[in-house]
Amino acid sequence: MCEDVDVWITHIGGYPPKYNIRVVEEIKKNPPRIFISGHSHILKVMPDKKLNLIHMNPGAVGKHGFHKVRTMLRFTIEEKR
Repeated sequence: MCEDVDVWITHIGGYPPKYNIRVVEEIKKNPPRIFISGHSHILKVMPDKKLNLIHMNPGAVGKHGFHKVRTMLRFTIEEKR
């Protein structure tokens, strides 16, 4: 929880609607408002309208790995927004 917002952060989580097998059952039972996962190194922010959540992947900010562009996300949660 952050500012009364349910946030789930995991390394490998998949994307809407194709969530990873390790999280798919739980995310459908109890969807967070914000779901943050990585692994692909691809920056994405997208809604899952079916589960009413926002999915975020910050991409890759490090200097190592196959990615050529360094990315990250910065956002603010205030009073459930």
